[in-house]
Amino acid sequence: MRHLAIDDVDSDPYDEELHTDRRALADPLGTNHLAITRYVLEPGERFSGSVHAHADQEEVFVVLEGEATFETRAEPSEERADPVDEVTVTEGEVIRFAPGEFQSGRNASDERVVALALGAPRDSEDVRIARIPALNDRNIACPDCECDHMRISRTDETDFECPQCGATLVLEE
Repeated sequence: MRHLAIDDVDSDPYDEELHTDRRALADPLGTNHLAITRYVLEPGERFSGSVHAHADQEEVFVVLEGEATFETRAEPSEERADPVDEVTVTEGEVIRFAPGEFQSGRNASDERVVALALGAPRDSEDVRIARIPALNDRNIACPDCECDHMRISRTDETDFECPQCGATLVLEE
């Protein structure tokens, strides 16, 4: 058994400029199969940097306080040119994203959001970024084939790899 106070865990924001209060609890708790992160988002802050999917992990967000808005990627169709849907999750509600479902959450309200993010299995090795023009200002798409999403690379030489053809992409600053 391990017991800890969340406030004793250092905040580790994914983006230093945003200062999001993000506290990863899996390591201090010693979990083997479950990622657990507590977020406190002020108005305008995000859970992550962009619409993404964990091809090898399901995620559940539990909203403990406030209201979180999640952008999800839907399949484009003739009736639907914009592939973005939004789902609002309020205090006391949960939302689950299956492996491979693209999403990104944010605090679009005027009040703070407190939420837990749970992921299983704990370590995700296959994170993909979607090309969604309405949300991304960069073209995250394969330069060689028709694939509209790229896997985040685990090497220092390239930023992204195509999961279909293996092409690589380096973003210029």
